[in-house]
Amino acid sequence: MAYPSTTAAKSTSDLPTDSKSEVVIVGSASNSDTSVNKPGFLGKGRYGTTFVSQGLGKDHGRPVESYEGIHRYDPEFEWEPEEEKKIVRKIDKRICTWVCLMFFALQLDRANISQALSDNMLDDLNMNTNDYNYGQTIFFLCFLGAELPSQLLSKKLGPDNWIPVQMVAWSLVASLQAFLSGRNSFFACRALLGLIEGGFIPDNILYLSYFYTGWELPARLSWFWVSYQSTSIISAFLAFGILHLHGYNGMEGWRWLFALEGMLTGCIGIASWFYLPPSPTQTASKTWNIFRGKDGWFNEREEKIMVNRILRDDPSKGDMHNRQGLSISMLWAAIKDYHMWPIYLIGLSWLIPNSPISAYLTLQLRSLGFGTFETNLLTIPASVLFILQLLFWTYISERFNERFLVGLMSQIWALPLLIAVEFLSSDASPWTRWVLSTLLVGHPYIHAILVGITSRNAGAVRTRTFASALYNMCVQAGSIISQNIYRDDDKPLYRRGNKVLISICVYNFVLFVGAKLYYVGVNRKREGIWKGMNQEEREVYLETTKDRGNKRLDFRFTH
Repeated sequence: MAYPSTTAAKSTSDLPTDSKSEVVIVGSASNSDTSVNKPGFLGKGRYGTTFVSQGLGKDHGRPVESYEGIHRYDPEFEWEPEEEKKIVRKIDKRICTWVCLMFFALQLDRANISQALSDNMLDDLNMNTNDYNYGQTIFFLCFLGAELPSQLLSKKLGPDNWIPVQMVAWSLVASLQAFLSGRNSFFACRALLGLIEGGFIPDNILYLSYFYTGWELPARLSWFWVSYQSTSIISAFLAFGILHLHGYNGMEGWRWLFALEGMLTGCIGIASWFYLPPSPTQTASKTWNIFRGKDGWFNEREEKIMVNRILRDDPSKGDMHNRQGLSISMLWAAIKDYHMWPIYLIGLSWLIPNSPISAYLTLQLRSLGFGTFETNLLTIPASVLFILQLLFWTYISERFNERFLVGLMSQIWALPLLIAVEFLSSDASPWTRWVLSTLLVGHPYIHAILVGITSRNAGAVRTRTFASALYNMCVQAGSIISQNIYRDDDKPLYRRGNKVLISICVYNFVLFVGAKLYYVGVNRKREGIWKGMNQEEREVYLETTKDRGNKRLDFRFTH
């Protein structure tokens, strides 16, 4: 396996696996045993690898010959930490910001249903709260069902091709919502949107993994979801203006909202087709040079740094090329990988305590007497709090190298608020209810942390592709459950629904603590076996083992 050189870090040979020390190590692995059982580092900072077999077998991690970056692979290549930092900043600017823009487009079309509700959409379509619940359930079911097929298409066609196709397709359906005529057409549009948008998020995570190391990914994903919540702020202002078109050409304001925001998404999707490069070594444009130019974004040395730093962090990324499809057997292997089940269980339920109030925020504000335009503006503080919490807790998880216990904060935050909502008197001030709702919607959003854990703990590019989709499917299944907790016969205080949310929140405490203990136990057991082997035994194991990804003895789970 190729890892950064040990020659620049002789004093680090006794570092524990989870060391947080800052070390500078670049270049290739040596065949000495000085780096065994200590973390690999890329550049300067706490960028540990998931494998502890550094220094064993100089070229165990050589990529397959069809790998798109094979011409830049060099186990002897060295670079300076400052060079790497500069390139990462460049990737942030070129790749991450555009991915955030695409996610903005997704959320614009996925969440504007909330603003449409504030403009009496349900009454105009002769629908009630339960009809809305059914429509959203259909959306999430279709979204869930499309996750794996979308991942298969993305891996075969390349996310740089498939993502823009998704965006343009759903923008057409989103715009056509302007012509909704009732319950059936609402259900049909929600189904189509779910089918087309499903898989978009794991498709983008797969794409980002081509450019970032496992330790860099969670921070970038946090900005991914910052753009998601920023959409709520921007769309609130957009809705404030667009809904004033009510009555223009005989159309309700919510119809204009769907039509105009759908068109905006379509424009971003078309631009993405020309903008997105297939990989770090394929940024030159052969057809249209307005975005990437005929020479691309990176020179040869920069490409070598990008390819080798990625492979030294995770050699499995070189096991396939970026246009290679996945098989059903690979899917089955991912499904039966029980080491990932704790994460899937958490994905199923961790968002449920906050989701109903998030989905019903505008409806609740209207029921409290706020007008259409006040309602949309009053959702902004919740979005701002959401963003601040997202960035803060993602930073804390990386700063202290702690994931599941930081994730537990989402439930610690929600539980007292849910209890307060449940026992709040029916004649309480609307502003009191608004404050509680805002705090629940602006909860610690640890999705980026969990997605990063999923990607890292999957251990191989084959299982990572499916694992990301399976985790997201669990999240969507949780959304289906949450969408049906608040029922029409329980409104406006939803006492029964709040009791259910409190129970699920307590259940989540057990899941987060249990997952932490499980992965710590597995790592401790493997560490005992690994330390009991001498260097020759480790070499033989790496050369002969049929274990792959997170099944290898030298693999350590993130927790």
